[in-house]
Amino acid sequence: MSTPLVECIPNFSEARRPEVIESILQAITSVPQVSVLDRHSDLDHNRTVITMIGPPQAIKEAAFRAIEQAARLIDLNHHTGEHPRIGATDVVPFVPIRDITMQECVEMARRLGQRVGETLHIPVYLYEEAATSPSRKNLEDIRRGEYEALKEEIATHPDRKPDYGPSAIGPAGATVIGARQPLIAFNVYLTTGDVAIANKIARAVRFSNGGLRFVKAMGVLVEGRAQVSMNLTNFRQTPVHRVVEMIRREAERYGVGIHHSELVGLIPQEALIDSAVWYLQLDQFEPEQVLEHRMAQIADTPPPSSASQSSFLDDLARATPTPGGGSAAAFSAAAAAALVAMVARLTVGKKKYAAVETQMWSLIEQAENLRQQLTAAIEEDAAAFQAYLTANRLPKDTPEQEQARHQALQDATRGAILVPLKVARLALEVLGLAVEAAGAGNLNAISDAGSAAALARAALHAAGLNVRINCKNLDDPASVNAFIAEIRTLEERAADLDEQMRRVLTERGGLEL
Repeated sequence: MSTPLVECIPNFSEARRPEVIESILQAITSVPQVSVLDRHSDLDHNRTVITMIGPPQAIKEAAFRAIEQAARLIDLNHHTGEHPRIGATDVVPFVPIRDITMQECVEMARRLGQRVGETLHIPVYLYEEAATSPSRKNLEDIRRGEYEALKEEIATHPDRKPDYGPSAIGPAGATVIGARQPLIAFNVYLTTGDVAIANKIARAVRFSNGGLRFVKAMGVLVEGRAQVSMNLTNFRQTPVHRVVEMIRREAERYGVGIHHSELVGLIPQEALIDSAVWYLQLDQFEPEQVLEHRMAQIADTPPPSSASQSSFLDDLARATPTPGGGSAAAFSAAAAAALVAMVARLTVGKKKYAAVETQMWSLIEQAENLRQQLTAAIEEDAAAFQAYLTANRLPKDTPEQEQARHQALQDATRGAILVPLKVARLALEVLGLAVEAAGAGNLNAISDAGSAAALARAALHAAGLNVRINCKNLDDPASVNAFIAEIRTLEERAADLDEQMRRVLTERGGLEL
């Protein structure tokens, strides 16, 4: 499977100090696996747009570091420019590119927003697909009045309360974070310096005034030339060539024409091909007729292979002591956590379950955190038992060697107990989340919540067996008693949660158990 890729296009309120932008770029590129695809700075707008791409975790970290650095270096109290803005890092959108869903990008936006709000004390607003209310879906609504108005209203107007962070604004302003489909930032320059004409054309083409459905536009003056500055939010529904031709017709009304156009950042190849096909009237065109497209298809074809990489289950089935039951317990609990997250994701965004949306978002966050820990525990358990095997092979020819070997075995045994004990604790947490998901989540997925509970319960039991068997080799009776007592307590609490789940499945789900 290929690595998931996310595009992120942060916009910074700075273009006139190159050293500031270089510092922000260094913060971004300090994160491994993140590639900067493009950088566009506009002196009149006093704004820089950086396009970067990479795996989800890496991109989220790079975005945070960029926001942190921009907050140190940019003071909105001394910022001027043509482009509307409310923050040093004004807007941070995540765009799904490969093997990642929009829902996952929404979750990235929420996690980043929470971290920025709590760690950097910057107010954060969620927008587009990540918006917490319809009034915050559109960026221009959040940015109403810009930094100066927000500074006055954030503490007193309830509708200006941020989604994360303080209801107070500092020199770095606020940041808007979200998830969206690919957007084309596209500017058309006119053969006039009269910005009033650009404003009239922008009013005609933008959707909010009855124009093209997926066009946001405004008129600005850039280097003495009138410009129609636009965001095309869905190039498949409103293609670039349609926008250009409408601007051309509107411009003719005022006796002007198009001087040239420009892209801010990157554009999907599909958008350019669509426009080329339209202008050239290539009615029978197929994408495979593009030379580079065919070459890429050939390059992406994997060579034949007689063997594929072994899966965890293949490793588990081998005649080797690791991975074993402890790793299997962690694997099962991680699967349970994944099911809980699935149920919650099937609930958010549904009108029928609007009352529990906040609860479901919390479930997603908790379940994903547990899944991450449990996935790591699969390897940790195998490593702990391998350490025991290594200690067992130590020499024992002299009393000193015997003593050293015994101590190493005791240390390794303790490690082989602590890992499955941690798994048991985490499995109990997953079990509790499964009960919560079954009780409040999408009723159509209640059996999935029940399955999560069954897997978590089995994982806890399996982890307990591993704790008990390893306790037999530990010389410290007090520790053994404490470990066994904790496992029993966890199992008793699991039994209570099992009973709660049985009632929910019977009463809410109508299942006969």
